[in-house]
Amino acid sequence: MTVFLLRRLLQAAAVVLVMSLLVFLGVYAIGDPVEILISPEADQIERERAIQALGLDLPLWQQYLVFLGRALQGDLGLSFVFNEPALRLILDRMPATLELAVGATLVALVIGLPLGLYAGLRPHSPVSKGILAGSILGFSLPTFWVGLMLIMVFAVQLGWLPSTGRGETVTVLGMRWSFLTRDGLAHMVMPTVNLSLFKTSLVIRLTRAGVRETMLMDYVKFARAKGLSPARITFVHVFKNILIPVVTVVGLEFGGTIAFSVVTESVFAWPGMGKLIIDSINVLDRPVMVAYLMIIVLMFITINLVVDITYSLLDPRVRLEGKS
Repeated sequence: MTVFLLRRLLQAAAVVLVMSLLVFLGVYAIGDPVEILISPEADQIERERAIQALGLDLPLWQQYLVFLGRALQGDLGLSFVFNEPALRLILDRMPATLELAVGATLVALVIGLPLGLYAGLRPHSPVSKGILAGSILGFSLPTFWVGLMLIMVFAVQLGWLPSTGRGETVTVLGMRWSFLTRDGLAHMVMPTVNLSLFKTSLVIRLTRAGVRETMLMDYVKFARAKGLSPARITFVHVFKNILIPVVTVVGLEFGGTIAFSVVTESVFAWPGMGKLIIDSINVLDRPVMVAYLMIIVLMFITINLVVDITYSLLDPRVRLEGKS
């Protein structure tokens, strides 16, 4: 296990270094923030002073080396717009995004696993066909349209839930959380459901396919021949084995949920990282854009490592040395 972790950490460091170069070059090749941030009425001296203050007067390779040196010290630069550390801006918005991502993943598992299990065990029943049809809708419906419909029905017409914002929050460990308050939970319901729609459909289809495949395995037939109850066969022999691919895919999708929560946060005016990156793109706030993308890269790497370890714990036959 120690050798595996060391190898993965070295691989992660190499990936982060390469991605930092790609992200930096990609972001800094888009547009000119000077045209947006500096007033067109400013004279040449003021423009040159502002360009120098932003560090945009250096060649691109020097800007990258400066960025890399500061990044190793935990400094991803100052926001052009807010004049605050970009990393601090991202971390301030991170709890809001994590709340939605974790909530959406839990909703997907709580709803998707039992529905997929039922659809796999009774594939020809009308209910199973309805579940599959619903999963297809979950894949097909645009996220922004579903969000608007949720607002129209539950906020405007019925008045059951608040339409936008994060609601009341409490500070725990220096970070603001909304799921710990009743008002915050009410604000979380619609964006969480909206964000979980695709993931729920994915879990349903993964679980159904896994059940259908596992029910044909020899050890399941042997368990039936031994006279084990259907419930024991389902939850001990079948369910445990289908969890392996589900955990793997859901774990990887969790990173995607964080990265692509932009649409949901924009529709519901949720003050998370996604909304911040959209606002930063509009004004070409390069340090914030780079900081956001680098944090997403680190999240994906961490999630991959956790998924690999969880995979090996669920299936003892997996050898970490072989996976590395």
